[in-house]
Amino acid sequence: MIEAVGLKKDFKSTAKGAKGQTVQAVKSVSFTCRPGQVLGLIGPNGAGKTTTLRMLSSAIAPTAGEVRVQGLRLTQEQMDARRQIGFLSGHTGLYQRLSVRENIEYFGRAYGLRGAALSGRTDQLIDQFGLRQYADQQVDKLSFGNKQRAAIARTVVHTPAILILDEPTTGLDILGAKLVNDFVLDYKRSGAAVIFSTHHMHEVEDLCDEVCIINSGVSVYEGQVAALLNETGTTSLHGAYLHKITTPQVSA
Repeated sequence: MIEAVGLKKDFKSTAKGAKGQTVQAVKSVSFTCRPGQVLGLIGPNGAGKTTTLRMLSSAIAPTAGEVRVQGLRLTQEQMDARRQIGFLSGHTGLYQRLSVRENIEYFGRAYGLRGAALSGRTDQLIDQFGLRQYADQQVDKLSFGNKQRAAIARTVVHTPAILILDEPTTGLDILGAKLVNDFVLDYKRSGAAVIFSTHHMHEVEDLCDEVCIINSGVSVYEGQVAALLNETGTTSLHGAYLHKITTPQVSA
């Protein structure tokens, strides 16, 4: 299980005319993703989704609030907590001059896998993501879709209990997106907690047990889609989402 509790993140602006001023990228975000669940994280561009996910992964530290991973406080027990997490974002890189196999093995070793366990897990992921014919090619020679498959494979090489995916199907064709989405459902069935950020409402409807909507750095809804439709008086997730991000929120 992973919990975001009152997360806040401030940055110093580097923009011309505002350099040094404080920018609140995330103001107040809270949600919980439980084992065997996919939580859809949705919101408009600039809402604070990626910054939130980076805090959840420990890539950046929150200004306030905390992240709890399997009962561990991420800022205080970072190494133990990070071993439980697999994180993929647009900034999650592969080593371009290494092959697919070498990339997966490199990250597997970083998480303590060795010998037969490492080679077996690598082969399993290569087959699962349809990368067998590309396994020994340099990553920089691959198509975008195959790079994305390889990136997800290396993200889960250590079988993390918590998987965080930031728009994993962006730029993929229909078959590539289906492979990723099928993998997410399989991974959820293993008992993992999966956070899935996307702009595609059909993916949320197909994959997610609950949703968290972030708008202007604030989590404005967390719960099941049916409850969201009831709360907003709408008949579709798309309509409910638009209602939430365009209706002014009343402070308690």
